[in-house]
Amino acid sequence: MEKNTENNDIQHNDIINRSKDFTLLEMLDRVLNKGVIIAGDVVISVADIDLVYLGVKLMLSSVETMEKLKENK
Repeated sequence: MEKNTENNDIQHNDIINRSKDFTLLEMLDRVLNKGVIIAGDVVISVADIDLVYLGVKLMLSSVETMEKLKENK
C-alpha cells in the first residue's frame, strides 16, 4: 500500500513540474487560440479633483478565432 501512495506522489509531482515548464511561445499560442480581453481604468487627479479619465478595453486574439466567434453568434 505504501508503494502505491509513493507512486501516486511521484506522478503528481511530475505533472506539477511539467506544468511549470511554460514558454512565452506557448502562452502566445494559447492567447491567440482562445483570445483574451484586458480592461483597465486610469484616473489622473490633483487634490482629489479628477482631471483625466482613461478607460481601456483591449481584445487580443487571432483572426481565425474572431471569425469562429462571429459565426457562432
